[in-house]
Amino acid sequence: MGDAYTPKKSDRFSFGLWTVGNVGRDPFGDPVRRPIPPTRIVKRLSELGAWGINFHDNDLVPINASLTQRNKIVRDFRKALKDYDMVVPMATTNTFSHPVFKDGGFTSNDPKVRAYGLQKIMRAIDLGAEVGAKIYVFWGGREGAESNISKDPVEAVKRFRDGLNYLCRYVRDQKYGMKFALEAKPNEPRADIYFPTTGHYLGLIETLDYPKMVGVNPEVAHEHMAGLNFHHGVAQAMDAGKLFHIDLNDQRVGRYDQDFRFASEDYKSAFHLVKLLEDRKYRGPKHFDAHAYRTEDENGVWDFASGCMRSYNILREKVKRFQQDEEIQSILADIAAQNPEFEKHLGKYSKKKAQTLKRVKFDIDAMGKVGLAYERLDQLLTDLLLGVR
Repeated sequence: MGDAYTPKKSDRFSFGLWTVGNVGRDPFGDPVRRPIPPTRIVKRLSELGAWGINFHDNDLVPINASLTQRNKIVRDFRKALKDYDMVVPMATTNTFSHPVFKDGGFTSNDPKVRAYGLQKIMRAIDLGAEVGAKIYVFWGGREGAESNISKDPVEAVKRFRDGLNYLCRYVRDQKYGMKFALEAKPNEPRADIYFPTTGHYLGLIETLDYPKMVGVNPEVAHEHMAGLNFHHGVAQAMDAGKLFHIDLNDQRVGRYDQDFRFASEDYKSAFHLVKLLEDRKYRGPKHFDAHAYRTEDENGVWDFASGCMRSYNILREKVKRFQQDEEIQSILADIAAQNPEFEKHLGKYSKKKAQTLKRVKFDIDAMGKVGLAYERLDQLLTDLLLGVR
């Protein structure tokens, strides 16, 4: 038996094999958990109410697997998807773990490495298509530098663009109907990563051969690492029509990539994000790219997965209460109703409108004395989030 916050398939929550399958290794410590077989991950997540499961190619099929081994693994995985009513909304490629990618996949100075990277990604795209994925995410975890003198950054951007253009044409040629989503990160595992923010990728997309095929996959932790406001970045992606996928987790600002359980650190920021997604009727996958604390055994992993989904649903309920709160809505209505007669001067430019506006006299001293009640509004939100309203 559940409650109002228990997840359902219709919530469209998804996880990665690498998220719940994380064994708790970090740069200073060995694994604390045994790997969980992909088919058991599918089963347990489905039982918890998840809708989708995503993967890097080698999360499912080991990099050195034979064709016979590969086919058996995929066959068993597809059977588990069918048995437990799960889908694969997104797939991606690991171009960061193996030493061959130590200087990048798309942006390596070695054309032999770049060629292997394209081959690996094409095969991974084939695998994604085989299990029904319609979104393909690119995270350039090694596309950067420690010694910036070692790479021409203009050439690196060109190589990245060339790689994406090549793969767009491949997907079109194969008639897979996939869209690409680009995932930004400022640093780690490299000292500097090219395209460190969602905005950088939005700029790149418009230079591609097939920009309509390509959007973004913003991640909470990656933007917070750089001290940025995540829900503003998501809003920009929405405004551009480029929010193809989203990664939900949590992160202390300025730290290494922590990938905490969603809404475990900053409830207020998480509320703003959920409100934005719900207000704008985002219907894409809500993917939890996070992992359990290193303190946990496998039972703790499932507690983590349940917590991610439950926290989203709790915040969604808080959004409804925010929208129904008469005092809050009254303040927002007052904010929206300020000086409506000046709307006629704004919007689309015309020569007549500009000349009229130039003649308007503004009493800026009087305008500057008007209080906006934002303190009261923000405290009301705090009361609501802390459960006293």
